[in-house]
This record gives sequence, C-alpha cells and structure tokens, in this order.
Amino acid sequence: MALPCSRACRKYLLHLAQENIEFRLPEIKSLLALNGGQFTPEENFNEKSPFWVLNIPSEEIAQGIMKRTVCAKSLFELWGQGRTHEDLQASLNSYPMENMVPYLKPDSTYKINVYTFNKTVTHLDRIKRIDALEFLPFQGKVNLKNPENVFCLLEDYGSDPNSIPEEPVHIYFGRWIADGQRELIRSYSVKKRHFIGNTSMDAGLSFIMANHCKVKANDLVFDPFVGTGSLLVACSHFGSYVCGTDIDYNTIHGIGKASRKDQKWRGPDENIRANLRQYGAEKSYIDVLVSDASKTIWRPRELFDAIITDPPYGIRESTRKTGSQKEIIKPAEECGENHVPVSMAYHLSDIFTDLLNFAAKHLVMGGRLVYWLPVYRPEYSEEIIPKHPCLKLISNCEQTLSSHTARRLITMEKLKEFEEKDELAHLMDSKLSPYQGHNSFREKYFSGVTKKIAKEEANNTKNKD
Repeated sequence: MALPCSRACRKYLLHLAQENIEFRLPEIKSLLALNGGQFTPEENFNEKSPFWVLNIPSEEIAQGIMKRTVCAKSLFELWGQGRTHEDLQASLNSYPMENMVPYLKPDSTYKINVYTFNKTVTHLDRIKRIDALEFLPFQGKVNLKNPENVFCLLEDYGSDPNSIPEEPVHIYFGRWIADGQRELIRSYSVKKRHFIGNTSMDAGLSFIMANHCKVKANDLVFDPFVGTGSLLVACSHFGSYVCGTDIDYNTIHGIGKASRKDQKWRGPDENIRANLRQYGAEKSYIDVLVSDASKTIWRPRELFDAIITDPPYGIRESTRKTGSQKEIIKPAEECGENHVPVSMAYHLSDIFTDLLNFAAKHLVMGGRLVYWLPVYRPEYSEEIIPKHPCLKLISNCEQTLSSHTARRLITMEKLKEFEEKDELAHLMDSKLSPYQGHNSFREKYFSGVTKKIAKEEANNTKNKD
C-alpha cells in the first residue's frame, strides 16, 4: 500500500475525539478552507471513524488546522498503513526514504508511542510492537522525556466495546505533527466562568460554532441573542472583535438573580465584558446592547464578517419581542423616560425568518451565519430548514436533546447581495418556506417529558403490584 512520493501530496492521519461526531466533518472542512486547503479524504472514508486519512497540501496548513480544532486530538504525517503488521511493514518500506531521512539523523533524538483505540494492551505488548519496527532506519538516540521527533503506532480495534477483535482492523504509523485544542474545553469551562446564565453555551460547542463560522483575527462578529456571551468568548479567543444584543435588560447589565445555586444575586462586575477580561480578551469587546431582534437597529449595510447565535426556544428562556396584543394604543406622551416596552410572544418561525433576513442584509459577501434550530424529531425533515435566496446551506448537524427533541447546528454562507424583494421571498417561493410547524416546540418538548414521567409512574405501580 504505497504512499505518494512528493511532499505536495503527502498524506496526514487525523485522530479525532469520539464525541460531537456529527460536528467533526464541518469543522475540519471549515478549518481547511480557512487555511487555504480543501477536504480530500482517502477512498473508503468513514466519517464516524476516529481516524481520517487526508491529503493536505502542506504541513503549514495542517498546523493551522490543529491550532483551531477542538474535535481532533492529534495529527500525524502518515508514513505507512495496513490491515495487518505485515501490510504496515510493506507500506513503510515503500515510503520514500528522502521523506524519512530528515527525522532519522544520527544527531537527532526520538521516541515511539503506541496508541490503541478501543482496546488496552500491556506495557510488554507495547514494547514488542516497538521492537517490531526495528527495520526502520532510525539512527538517532531514544529520548523519552524531550525528543526532537515523536512517532506513533496507532491501532484501530473498531468502535464496538462489546465486540473487540483480537487483531486490529487497521494500523497506522506516522510522525507526530501537532495536537488539537481540546484543552480549551477545560480551560474555558462554564463552571469556571465569571458570568453565566441558565442557557450559557458549553465551551466545546462554542468553539465548534466559531470554527464552523470560520471566524478569524480582526473579524467583526455579532450575536443577536447574546445572553451571557459564551459565543463571543469563543470568537474573541481567535482574535475577532465581538458585539451583541439581547432583549433581556438584566442579562445585558449583569443584574438580578444569579444562576449559580450557591449565589442569590449577581455581583457588581458580573457581565460579558468581565468574561472576556477573565480570558485576556477584553480588547476584542466592542459592546452589547439591549435590543429587540425583530426590530433592527443597524444601518442597512454589510457590517459583520460572521453572525453566530443560539436563539431562545421557549424552554429555559422565553421567546419575546417588544409589542402588545392589545388594540388600544396609548399616546406617546404617556410613555415616560423610563418606559419599559410591553413584550409579546415571538414565534419561532418569525425568529428564524428575521434572523436569515438580518444575515442576508448585514453579512459581508462570503460571511457565515451559524445558529441552533430546535426540532421535534418525529416531525423533522430537511425541508423544514429555513432557506433564503442570499444564503447557501453549508452544513446541518444534529445534537439530540431527548428521545423526541433535538437541535440542529445550521451553517449558512452569504453568496448573493441582498435585494428588497428577498425580504419576502419565503412568501413568494414555496422552496423558501419558513420554519413552520414548530411554534409549539415548548408544548411538544414538555408533552414528551410528561409522557415519560407518566410511563415511569405506570411501570413503578405495576412493579409494586
């Protein structure tokens, strides 16, 4: 199983974490595009596998991916692969010697690691596997603590923990290039965050969304449902300037009841700016404003490089906009300086219609919109994904919430200049039909919970009898 000879078409082995599996491919594709590459996998590519063999134009592009990804653990320059150790040896023997020599010099130091996926092997077995690689022309000295070059033998034993084969289904050997940014999930954990709310986004998902959105240094990123700013924190880590709006006055100003169980009221410096300051990114903070997402406050021009958001679903946070159902309208003079507008229901279908129109108007050409879409799984089909004539769907990934509900991470890219007729395009073209049938998502969500509780109570009663 020979590998290509030229440096330009070298193969790389990507080792991925086995979580958020649906989000991995869009993340890697986005990061490749951000670094000037293109996703070109090997034949028989398996999206759910922990190992992907990719053709990457250069090691510089490969390094760029690993500086951003939270879905991948490590990246290796692939020297050989096979289904058996004999296949691996044949593959390694056919790998161009001139590509190996720079890392095998007599004055260099190295070590070899052995990694097995879905199987634990003893230390003695690891040593045997390393000894079996003695046919490789290593000339340097072994240094286990601080080697110049690290090599790894990786064995894949499949993904079924209940049926682990005796022999690996595939074996890889390569030179370690870089590790991913999995540490960000821990260091940016919401548990350690200065300012949080009931719906603060998980750190790992926040970084995945930022990567799907291809945010980069000096971009201007906007979140129209900013909440406590978790998405802004992730984007600011990559050097973007961030801003947002939210209809909740207390959240924007960091006042009122705290979300932590051991804290009754928020402190004097609990706000989004303080979160960015916590991570040394306060210079990226533009501002956040109290504003109704259904009534734009922005000039009609392209402003943002990216829009990234998690709209409310009506579960832990209500879906509201300013206005009143009452037909009687009070005179304007009765509204004092401290008038607080009356709020009314903001249907999910209207939320996403407004969001897509806003993105079409205010994204720069090629800019991306990334957002969460709640769905009732028994009624879900791809046809319900909101569409817009100015925006192209890039990816659509599911995160299961319960047996009957989920949310889809939607990534769209602006491909056409906005025209006035586009604002009502969803009413004129059936192919652009808005997100419908899920305005009762809250009722369906809790009806499922009610059914589950009733079923458990019935089972408990039956068992007692």
